[in-house]
Amino acid sequence: MDLNRLYEYYLHIFDIKTDTIFMKVLPFKIPKLEHDALIYQEDEARYFYDKLHQHEEIQVSYVVQGSGTLIVGDTINDYKKGDVLVIGAHLPHVFKSEVQGHEISKMITLFFTKNAFGELFFDLEELRDLQLFFKRSNNGFKVTNHVDIKSRFLKLKQSTKLERFIILLELLKRLSKSRYSSLSSFVYDKSYSDVEGKRMRDVMEYTITNYSNPMSLDAVAKVSAMTKNAFCKYFKKRTNKTYFRFLTELRVENACKLLISNEGYSIAEVAEKSGFNNISNFNRQFKTIKGINPSLYKRSHSL
Repeated sequence: MDLNRLYEYYLHIFDIKTDTIFMKVLPFKIPKLEHDALIYQEDEARYFYDKLHQHEEIQVSYVVQGSGTLIVGDTINDYKKGDVLVIGAHLPHVFKSEVQGHEISKMITLFFTKNAFGELFFDLEELRDLQLFFKRSNNGFKVTNHVDIKSRFLKLKQSTKLERFIILLELLKRLSKSRYSSLSSFVYDKSYSDVEGKRMRDVMEYTITNYSNPMSLDAVAKVSAMTKNAFCKYFKKRTNKTYFRFLTELRVENACKLLISNEGYSIAEVAEKSGFNNISNFNRQFKTIKGINPSLYKRSHSL
């Protein structure tokens, strides 16, 4: 059962109102049988679970179909078909799928904790080579070369629990040696409480929904139910960046997608659709974050 269907199931069975269950989005409990140490899951729907959440399990995923924005910790990333993603324990994240027509998003995932197979299992001398995987997972990472990794994921559905455990070890070995890029540059070292979870979820949801429109600190502080000064300190402490830096990065990430899309948007149109009030500010902010100007970025991705 995928996370979206599980969410709807809980609403129906317990007759819980939407605004009540949202209090529990952070932290999120991955559904599993009592004695299962390794959880296999297939998510297949129009969009992935799109609420900010964290869980104690490490998440190792292969995106079979779909694309969109992935926010992990303090950083905005993109994801697409074929990506292999690792999200560390208790690392807040949210998938924002790009829904195109009737396209289905599909992801294959293994969930496990470092102590799932015994507190000292991964400390065994025979498994020492896997320590690099756990170090990388703290910030989450995306694999940039997929040598013999995808094929392992595709075997999972028809495998027994023992075979899945063996595949996990094979994946961890390859993930420890693969080239990668980190998904987050900063990790807040405390788990969110229910109140903090709801606050951050509301802020993220509001920002992702409205980033292309004019945004004010008054409005986002109201969403967080805090004063402006308190919200600024709160957000900076948990992401290591200001809210408006985060907002600008989200806008620039969207601009990147528009610049290399097949829609033929002009630079001015991309700036407007991404929430920038004038093209000079767009050019300046884009170059600050990406290191090149939008025109050069567009040309470099059309070669």
